[in-house]
Amino acid sequence: MGSAGHEGNAAVAAALRPTDPALLHYRSGAFYCLRAAQAAGEFPPGPPPAVPDDPTAEPATSATEPGVPAHSPAAHHEASDRAAQGATDPGVPQPPTSREQRSDLQDKGRAWQESAPPGADSYQDLTPAERRDDAADSHDVDAVLLPDGAGVTVDADGDATVGVPGLPSSSLDDAFAGAARDVLRGMVASVEEPIAGGRHKVFGRADLAVVPTTSTIASHLPRAVGLGLALERLRRGGRRLDGDPEVASWPLDAVVVCSFGDASVNHATATAAFNTAGWYDHTGLRIPVLFVCEDNGLGISVRSPEGWVAAMLRSRPGIRYFDADGTDVVASHRVAAEATAWVRRHRRPAVLHLRTVRLMGHAGADAETAYRSPAEIAADVARDPLLVTARRLVAGGYASGEELLARYDERGWQLRRIAEEVLDEPKLTTPVEVVAELAPRRPARVSRTVADAAAHAAGPGAGARAEAFGGKPPELTGPLTLAQSINAALADGMLDHPQMAVFGEDVAAKGGVYGVTKGLRDRFGVARVFDTLLDETSILGLGLGAGLAGMLPVPEIQYLAYLHNAEDQLRGEAASMRFFSRGAFRNPMVVRVAGLAYQEGFGGHFHNDNSVAVLRDVPGLVIAVPARPDDAAPMLRTCLAAARVDGAVCVFLEPIALYHTRDLHADGDGEWLAEYAEPGAWADRHVPIGRARVYGVGSADDLTIITFGNGVRMSLRAAATLAEEGVGTRVVDLRWLAPLPVADIIREASATGRVLVVDETRRSGGVGEGVLAALVDTGYVGAARRVAALDSFVPLGPAARQVLVSEEAITEGARTLLAR
Repeated sequence: MGSAGHEGNAAVAAALRPTDPALLHYRSGAFYCLRAAQAAGEFPPGPPPAVPDDPTAEPATSATEPGVPAHSPAAHHEASDRAAQGATDPGVPQPPTSREQRSDLQDKGRAWQESAPPGADSYQDLTPAERRDDAADSHDVDAVLLPDGAGVTVDADGDATVGVPGLPSSSLDDAFAGAARDVLRGMVASVEEPIAGGRHKVFGRADLAVVPTTSTIASHLPRAVGLGLALERLRRGGRRLDGDPEVASWPLDAVVVCSFGDASVNHATATAAFNTAGWYDHTGLRIPVLFVCEDNGLGISVRSPEGWVAAMLRSRPGIRYFDADGTDVVASHRVAAEATAWVRRHRRPAVLHLRTVRLMGHAGADAETAYRSPAEIAADVARDPLLVTARRLVAGGYASGEELLARYDERGWQLRRIAEEVLDEPKLTTPVEVVAELAPRRPARVSRTVADAAAHAAGPGAGARAEAFGGKPPELTGPLTLAQSINAALADGMLDHPQMAVFGEDVAAKGGVYGVTKGLRDRFGVARVFDTLLDETSILGLGLGAGLAGMLPVPEIQYLAYLHNAEDQLRGEAASMRFFSRGAFRNPMVVRVAGLAYQEGFGGHFHNDNSVAVLRDVPGLVIAVPARPDDAAPMLRTCLAAARVDGAVCVFLEPIALYHTRDLHADGDGEWLAEYAEPGAWADRHVPIGRARVYGVGSADDLTIITFGNGVRMSLRAAATLAEEGVGTRVVDLRWLAPLPVADIIREASATGRVLVVDETRRSGGVGEGVLAALVDTGYVGAARRVAALDSFVPLGPAARQVLVSEEAITEGARTLLAR
């Protein structure tokens, strides 16, 4: 997929700072090259233009500000036609077109050097107004024909030249060549490619503030919104993750830019991002994000209906609308600079609609002649931004057609040479190389982080902790339920991580549907515990952006069934970030999800969802399922520490039916409650990722039951029944569904030679399949049997018992296995 026809996005890069985070789509080669030149100090950005003061500039339109006139496409085309025809405008100074005028320009350059304003080292240091006045006096620069990046320089001999971004110097050529080498390395999967290292073809580089995105259908837009919201929070006094060089740092006045195509406007993730940005703007919260829609009129072969994209983008409440002809780099730069300045000044979202063309098909072997007429293709070729720019430079007298053709040919051969060089660069050749950056685990550092948190809570932070808990910390309140233990651990996490934020539907004022986050907002304030709009894609997008900004986000998905609406934000965006950036970028996150079945008399499928296969299929994702209160707190501390240390993406799946369970064997026995550990015991009770918990019932020599979640309680009850029959059982609580505790599984299975897998998820794609596969892969030769839920959605009411695992089914399964 190439950038031909979209090269005008270089003007967008020129309007931004090289430190503004950019999330780019696949047609962003020109943007990337120009940003590389900016970062190298070779492209003169100049001060942002004060467009409202420019008599030649046209006003922008805003979907949220009625009465503001729109940019006129006709006016843009008229200005371009005047430039191409060399027409003169009495009110606008023209560029030099004759030897005499160029001689005057040289004299002007020398004079300007002698009379430059204090502190101005070059023409670039003039304000736009000063440049226009200067140009009007000497007719040296046309404010319409040249972007603000152009200017006058004088060499050692006193010869003045006009510096035009389209006619780079040799050092600028080198910067562009280096960027082109990056792009070509991505195309040939070279390990030297600077961001993905041969894993994917993406635009990205940490030192260019270009965050890699792996999709062209707008799945990165929710992250951009989240990053903008997080940057604004940090600008207003929030805290980043401290002391870790792996954590990206962004300027607090940065503008987030994200680009996408016109067809992506129709995608659900784009709609979610626009809606979230507008929703927060409507509530008064600021999000400095610039959406850039590059509209070439096609989604592969499907045409965007005439006027649809503009109508859709204009109609988004809370998002200011700007538009320009994306094939005209001068108009694009002027409007992009205005849009960027507006977003940076107001810290509010805007969309820049660039009308452009797509040349040479969609990608690969796509033959556009199958769905486009020759006349239509020829019309687009005439609007090629390279040709439009060339015509403008020739008409303005800055270069001849022969000079530009020679430069074009020279660049072509230069790129051929670079391509031949990168073809021979090494590729990834081993599985270890490929997965090295997928999800690195540093358990020793995670353990130390938990120990440090304990030491702080017991020492310097003891006073703040006592105050946060109202003088009665949870270890002094008696046995807690699962929900209470999670609540206390969240509070301790907030105390230990000032950059941690808890958010989601109903988590703040209400304290969550099940009261798990009750009281957190009152203790830590609305900036750190807040309600979101009801959209899971946006909730996860906020988390993705917050993690990228250096925060520690803990978003909540209210029910597991709701996660499936937004799963790609975890699969395609969150879990892939380290993989496709070799660790240069990461999005630490702990996603709390209330889920699994067994809620009596409540909900049906959406509130009793037992499907986790979609999560277990995501490479590198950590999935924790605490069943007992005394596991919940240490497992949550481990997830928070892993997110902070390794940038891990964790899903903390909380069994709803066990939230408020108090008893195990008999009513009133309180055996499902547990004391909350005091900080001094946190290190000793640390639960590493991928380690199971084992309960011995009776002799524990006859049978091994491997389970998790609700299955733990049912299996312990079944084991008690079997113990009365003289059967000794060891019940293994997996605790972690990814990565599975394989070593513990094999050890405990081998101890008895009989394994019963109790899987409350479905038989097809359920957790049990992974456990049995692990046993087979490691050479287990004993007996094995599985009890699992049926391949069915969970129905309402008592009918649920017909498809879910029961205590009786576990007992009968064990007896059958023992009878072999």
